[in-house]
Amino acid sequence: MRMLITGPPGAGKGTQADGIAQRYGVPAISSGDLFRDNIKRHTPLGERIVEIIGRGDFVPDVITTSLIFQRISEPDCWRGWLLDGYPRTLGQVEALDIVLNETGTKLDAVIALTADPDELVERMLLRAQQQGRADDNADSIRHRIKVYHAETADVIKHYRALGVLVEVDAIGTVDEVRDRIVAALEALPTR
Repeated sequence: MRMLITGPPGAGKGTQADGIAQRYGVPAISSGDLFRDNIKRHTPLGERIVEIIGRGDFVPDVITTSLIFQRISEPDCWRGWLLDGYPRTLGQVEALDIVLNETGTKLDAVIALTADPDELVERMLLRAQQQGRADDNADSIRHRIKVYHAETADVIKHYRALGVLVEVDAIGTVDEVRDRIVAALEALPTR
């Protein structure tokens, strides 16, 4: 299976990505984890990422795409993968489509976690309190949710048109949400 997972901040995307990837026997690949790994190893790319993030900018598509493509070409990805946090822009979608076409593979599913923004704000405020994260307040969380929807609206529309999008309610226990995801994936027509 070659899958993507997306969802607004607080939807449990990372938690679900790990469980779904494990269920289907593929690696979960997070663009954020790839950034952090390069930063931790002090690679030239990691130092560039630190500089970009330090300015408050997003990591450019070309860097993110390069890291993702390096990762999915590794042997443990030959049977499939689950990308978490990529693609986020139509430029990234186009780049992924080109690589899939060139390698003769296809995208099997895009999991879009959905949730009421007010419930996400409550969830993230609780998490911020538990983790002592003062930067997470209701206004900043609402802003990040709004930015997510603005950034990904065209991406969601693209994958919906391709017939690979499954939208899943992200509110509930980890197991309840995972069961919904599995049921939605298994209901997709075989491509």
